[in-house]
Amino acid sequence: MRRRGERGPLASFGLHAGLLVAAFVALFPPFWLLVTSFKPRQETFSLTLFAGFTLENYDHVINNTAFLTWFGNSVFIVTLTTVLGVFISSTTGYALSRFKFPGMRSLMWTLLLTQMFPMAVLIVPLYNLMARYGLLNQPVGLIVTYLTIAVPFCAWMMKGFFDSIPIAIDESGRVDGLSPFGTFWRLILPLAKPGLAVTAFYSFVTGWAEVAYATAFMTGERNLTLAGGLQTFVNQHTQDWHYMTAAAVLIAVPAALVFGYAQRHLQAGLTAGATKA
Repeated sequence: MRRRGERGPLASFGLHAGLLVAAFVALFPPFWLLVTSFKPRQETFSLTLFAGFTLENYDHVINNTAFLTWFGNSVFIVTLTTVLGVFISSTTGYALSRFKFPGMRSLMWTLLLTQMFPMAVLIVPLYNLMARYGLLNQPVGLIVTYLTIAVPFCAWMMKGFFDSIPIAIDESGRVDGLSPFGTFWRLILPLAKPGLAVTAFYSFVTGWAEVAYATAFMTGERNLTLAGGLQTFVNQHTQDWHYMTAAAVLIAVPAALVFGYAQRHLQAGLTAGATKA
């Protein structure tokens, strides 16, 4: 007789088999992308695991294209997006968590409703705004656009995190003579590191992996970001899949490094605000 909640051998086998299948489905595409990046053009669609191993694809992407320029553009845009996204989201979330002010409910609904619109719907109105203010082909245009994507979600998340921090800490700071911003900066923000890590990571991914806005708002090879630059390898005129896979691997490496650095905070940050202290 099995105890309540104890799985039988067949159920345990089915669970582990399902997990193995799910892991294979998740890991096979990036693995095959990596394998393909080391194949010559004529072996791009070959099912052979190691067919004509070569580093020529990476050499071409780095030395014979504007990849390094795209990389610099992306780093600049993503860095500012991350820094501004963390600052705006944390200050907005703290204000919504601690203060009552006119228009607070409207602001909360605005932050919530802006997340309901698909990105494709917003391309045309945002393009018109960028054209009106001369922000097309300007990094500032993409930074503002990415902030409109990242800040609403991150501000809501940070509000939930700040709600879980006892308000007595704010009160003790006020007693010691700190201003509201001083209390936020010196007492509350150090306790919010997990939430800040998730906010920074989400802002980073928003700017690093986004394609639609990057290709719509930035034209000319020297102005492209990494995501936009990938499309120069495979389009209606060229089909250089071997170069595209090599570039995709190079783009994925910084994202993996950032994730590896931030992952210890991500689990705590993603569950922050689930319960209120």
